[in-house]
Amino acid sequence: MNFSEFIVSLLQVVFIDLILAGDNAIVIGLAARNLPQETQKKAIIYGTGGAVLIRIAATVVVLWLLQIPWLLLVGGVLLIWIAYKLLADQGDEHTEVKAGVSLWTAVKTIVIADAAMGLDNVIAVAGAAEQHIVLVILGLLISVPIIVWGSTLFIKLINRFPWIIFLGAAVLGYTASNMITEERMLEPFFTAHPLVRILFIAFVIAGVLFAGYRKQKSAKQSQQHSYS
Repeated sequence: MNFSEFIVSLLQVVFIDLILAGDNAIVIGLAARNLPQETQKKAIIYGTGGAVLIRIAATVVVLWLLQIPWLLLVGGVLLIWIAYKLLADQGDEHTEVKAGVSLWTAVKTIVIADAAMGLDNVIAVAGAAEQHIVLVILGLLISVPIIVWGSTLFIKLINRFPWIIFLGAAVLGYTASNMITEERMLEPFFTAHPLVRILFIAFVIAGVLFAGYRKQKSAKQSQQHSYS
C-alpha cells in the first residue's frame, strides 16, 4: 500500500467511524445526563477511553479472523446488512439506556453499551483497513475526539443533510463488496474478470441505497397513516 492509498483508506476508516458513531454519541450523552457538569466530562472521557481500547482489541481480533477462508465473504455480507440498517433505522431512539447516578456507573454504561453496539463499526473498520492495524488505531485516534467533543454537532449535521447518511451507506456498501471480491476463494475469479468486479460493487452499492430508501419511504408513509 503506497502513501496515497494509505491516506484514502485512512479517510475511509475515519468516515466510517463517524457515520456509525451517531448511536454511540447518543449513548454517551444519555449515560452521563444525570451527572453534575464537571463529572460529566470525566465520565465521557473515561467511558470513551475504555470503549476505544475495547474496540481496538476487538478490531485486531476481527482482522485476524478475516484471514480465515470464507470469513471475508461472511463479513462482507454482514456489512451489507449493516449498511442497509444504517438507512432503515434512521431516527431510532435509545431511550432504554439508563443514566448513570455516579461517575463509574456512567463509565460502565458507556463502555458496555459501546461494546454491544460497536460490532458494526468493528467489522466495517476492519474491512476498510484491509489488514492494517495502524489504520485502525489512527482512524480511532482521529475520529474519537470528534465523536466525544463534536457528537452533537455531527448529529445535527446529519439531521440537516440526510444525504450524508446515504453517502455513509454507499461507503459501507463499497467496503462490503470490496471485502467479498478480496475473499481468497473468490479473488482469482474477480481478478480474471475486472468488469464483473466493478459491476458487482456497483450493484451492491445501488442495492443498499435503493433498499434503504424504500424502507425509509415505507416507514414515513406508515407514520403519516398513524397520525391521520
